[in-house]
Amino acid sequence: AALLWGTILLACSCGPGPPRVGAAPLLAATYVLDDANGLGREFVGIGAVSGGGATSRLLVNYQEPYRSQILDYLFKPNFGASLHILKVEIGGDAQSTDGTEPSHMHYENDENYFRGYEWWLMKEAKKRNPKIKLIGLPWAFPGWIGRGENWPYDYPDITAYYIISWILGAKQYHDLDIDYIGIWNERAFSSKYIKLLRYTLDKHGLEQVRIIASDRLWEPISFVMMIDSELHGVVDVIGAHYPGTKTVQNAILTGKKLWSSEDYSTFNDDVGAGCWARILNQNYVNGNMTSTIAWNLVASYYEELPFGRCGLMTAQEPWSGHYKVESPIWITAHTTQFTQPGWSYLQVDGHLEGGGSFVALTDGLGNLTIIIETMSHNHSKCIRPPLPNFSVTPQRATFYLRGSFYMVETLQVWHSRLDFESGNSSLFQQLYPIKVWKGRFSLDLDVDEVYTLTTLKTGQKRVCPEPPPPQPFPSNYKDDFNIRNPPFSEAPNFADQTGVFEYFVNASDPGDHVFTLRQVVVQRPITWVSDADQTISVIGNFKWVNMTVTCDIYIEKPRDGGVFIAGRVDNGGIYVRRTKGVFFWVFADGTYRVTSDLAGKEILMKGLAGVRDNAWHTLTLNIQGNSASGLLNGYPLWENVTVSKPGNGWAALGTRSFEFAQFDNFHVE
Repeated sequence: AALLWGTILLACSCGPGPPRVGAAPLLAATYVLDDANGLGREFVGIGAVSGGGATSRLLVNYQEPYRSQILDYLFKPNFGASLHILKVEIGGDAQSTDGTEPSHMHYENDENYFRGYEWWLMKEAKKRNPKIKLIGLPWAFPGWIGRGENWPYDYPDITAYYIISWILGAKQYHDLDIDYIGIWNERAFSSKYIKLLRYTLDKHGLEQVRIIASDRLWEPISFVMMIDSELHGVVDVIGAHYPGTKTVQNAILTGKKLWSSEDYSTFNDDVGAGCWARILNQNYVNGNMTSTIAWNLVASYYEELPFGRCGLMTAQEPWSGHYKVESPIWITAHTTQFTQPGWSYLQVDGHLEGGGSFVALTDGLGNLTIIIETMSHNHSKCIRPPLPNFSVTPQRATFYLRGSFYMVETLQVWHSRLDFESGNSSLFQQLYPIKVWKGRFSLDLDVDEVYTLTTLKTGQKRVCPEPPPPQPFPSNYKDDFNIRNPPFSEAPNFADQTGVFEYFVNASDPGDHVFTLRQVVVQRPITWVSDADQTISVIGNFKWVNMTVTCDIYIEKPRDGGVFIAGRVDNGGIYVRRTKGVFFWVFADGTYRVTSDLAGKEILMKGLAGVRDNAWHTLTLNIQGNSASGLLNGYPLWENVTVSKPGNGWAALGTRSFEFAQFDNFHVE
């Protein structure tokens, strides 16, 4: 059907043709594509971010073949999104949007290059596309780097050493070459630190690693580079976030590569696809940006955390195996499957007379790819910045191919149409090739469409077998953490929101608690947002109302140490400080508390429990309707506490402060 439709569409649009009966004549305009007078900027590629933070958390828990299918849709060339760039968070033990990612150096004398999942993800991406470019960027830093201050630049040599260690560890332990390194996501930059970072990179034989700055706004980095020639010499790329397809004059005057180094961040329905289609073209047409990187790669975190489903695709149910290839994946393919880093943009204005835009790229060897988008205003709003009004109308575009393209006779055609009336969008369909007659062809363009016209015949829309249907999180879930050689450092489905909870081998325990889950961050990190003063990891189904949570706990910090288990936990991510729920705390001084908040200020009940540090105890929290009760070591400790809000939420566990503590035999029902 798509091929037939394509035949009709293109047959009708290869020349002016008769006017449509009863319809106003289409707006018509001509556009010339010519390489005779040289080319535009070099195309660097389209990418996506994993991290900032914990956005790929649930992906690693998927069983095969589903996990590999998801990775294929993201990274495999000529399959799905076929991404050119993968940008990852350099974990800093702190909250960075939807969770914390572990650092490779929790403490000054500690190095471990197997924590978290970004190493694994980079290797999986490279396995599918050996040419993919890798970027590392910190959102936060372990507390020891700031020597007690919430600032990474007081001791720039320490910060540079920390970042270099990550780059060297990627190579030594995973054979990964990092191509670009950033400074500090969306926070201040230090010229002194950037220069020192370049010097340290070179000293360690990492001359090939390029520096991006400053992953925030175009200014002040562009202005400072204009007046500081040494800084200008060490920064290779100016990366701006959510630039609204616009750049500034200073950035252009630097002569540097300009990137939208984080963009999109929009719910991944068809409006999200429209946003993505528009900015992929217009970041270059309006802003000279030669790379656009989406936050985020794949929505693999609990949907009720901030910015739920703001990934190119959705994979948030490892327990069921269900995932969804969302429309932004196929919008990406319109560019990525028919271009490569190193191609060049043609020098054209790129604005369509009837609204919308086009870009044209060439490999310099005779190949040509044209990408056209006609996204309407209301169907292409990104989450930020606000989008000024504009209009798009149906139109006829006639292209004249000049220079080395004059001899092109045929163009392959790929088409997407976002249908907001019926909801029946057509995504990345191959239509019949278009004939080019004496360097000329015409195309009738409707609103909310994407076309790729290309000399390349390599494009493919690959489709895996349908994944399993969606299922809620298991209503009866247990984890005893008894795993000798875990494939990842974190237990499945636990989503750390402050602190880091890792598998731990408790060599000193002779009995039932050799393999445990341990909270390991013992100093407040250099934060990116307002982490809680307590540590917390959430798990389960946000819709849960009635539940029983049981866990063995082990307080390691004498005197003022403490731990909790919780239910109906209503918040996380960047809002973790305001988290409410039902929290059952026990402390090393022998007391207990029941609170309705993570901060521990809203006390519902308190008393003596007799718990002590460095001993195992079992806590049970039971919430039914408006009543909660708690057991210690199987015996009732408190009961009939009235709980009103919140009405539902996750289960959780955590600690009173940044302190060591252990958990075992977790069970929620």
